[in-house]
Amino acid sequence: MLTIEGLSVKRGGVQALREVTLHVDEGEIVSLVGANGAGKSTLLYAIAGSLPISSGRIEYQGQALNGMSPERTARLGIGLTPEGRQIFGTLSVLDNLLLGAYVDYAGHWRDLLGNIKRIANDDSVRERLATVYDLFPILEERQSQDGGNLSGGEQQMLAIGRALMSSPRLLLVDELSMGLAPNLARQLLGLLGRMRDLGLTILLVEQDARAALKVAERGYVLETGRIVAEGTASELLNSDRIQKAYLG
Repeated sequence: MLTIEGLSVKRGGVQALREVTLHVDEGEIVSLVGANGAGKSTLLYAIAGSLPISSGRIEYQGQALNGMSPERTARLGIGLTPEGRQIFGTLSVLDNLLLGAYVDYAGHWRDLLGNIKRIANDDSVRERLATVYDLFPILEERQSQDGGNLSGGEQQMLAIGRALMSSPRLLLVDELSMGLAPNLARQLLGLLGRMRDLGLTILLVEQDARAALKVAERGYVLETGRIVAEGTASELLNSDRIQKAYLG
């Protein structure tokens, strides 16, 4: 589904990625692990079209993404759950979710909030909402509450739910466990399997390497912008070298 070859990206004048090559097959959960500053988030934002590419290529289902805008990548079926969640704190939970479906209404973006009610009455959007609420029942209970008043864990659920509202086929998840209690982080990571069962392919960026590899089929280790190891999740978890260098 996703093929990256020789990808190099500069961020703020710094070479953040250096000739990165990886692939994600349809129906997989693939984890990209590494320390802070390794370039993990940069890779996701380059895939989503938010950062320019210096060299190399990115293909999604055989289509080149180089130079493509975030709006176009979203329309192709790529969803992003960003680091730090980036929800709209003064909008309700429901409105945050409905804005995730706005990719279907891109021609009317100038009256974005004015079209919320029309979007909410769309049968397809109602089905997506039902799916999100099935995954995260607390969001349905809190749908009238402002997003900024949710707990950190609930905001992470909202960020994931908003991404799911665009009906992605490939979901990019950036630092799912950041700022969350360990039990809640494990709960959310465990839900990735259910999302895959709904037809999603997932590329997961995560500092908690051990937890990320436990929910993935395969993994890549990124260090200072380069892929330094790859393999099945079990191979990486059982490698003495990877254990000492990255897993503790």
